[in-house]
Amino acid sequence: QVQLVESGGGLVQTGGSLRLSCTASGRSLGPFAVGWFRQAPGKEGVVVGALSWNGSHKYYADSVKGRFTISKDNTNNTMYLEMNSLKPEDTALYYCAERRDPSRARGRGYYDYWGKGTQVTVSA
Repeated sequence: QVQLVESGGGLVQTGGSLRLSCTASGRSLGPFAVGWFRQAPGKEGVVVGALSWNGSHKYYADSVKGRFTISKDNTNNTMYLEMNSLKPEDTALYYCAERRDPSRARGRGYYDYWGKGTQVTVSA
C-alpha cells in the first residue's frame, strides 16, 4: 500500500518562503512522475507543479512560475515543493501525488496516489 505524507506547511508572511516535503512509503518514487496540487477554500484543486520520473520534464502553473520549484530525491523517496515570494493568494491546502507512469501530467485524474495535505497560510 502506497502512502504519501506531506510536511512543511505553516503560516508565513507575504514574501516569505516554505519548503514542502512529501515522503512515500510502500513503493519507490524513482520510476514514477509526481505532482503537487493545492485547494483553496471554496475552490477546486488545481495543479501547482508536475515532474517526470527523472526530473527532465517539469510543468508549473502560470500563477507560481518563477517562484515555486518542484523536485524529487529518489534516494530518500521524497518529493519537494520549494515556495518563494509567497503571496496571500497562495494560501491553500497543498497535496502531493504520484502517478503509476513516468511522464508528468497536469490533470488530477492522471494521479493514482495522494497525500492528505498540508496547510499553507500566507498573511498579508
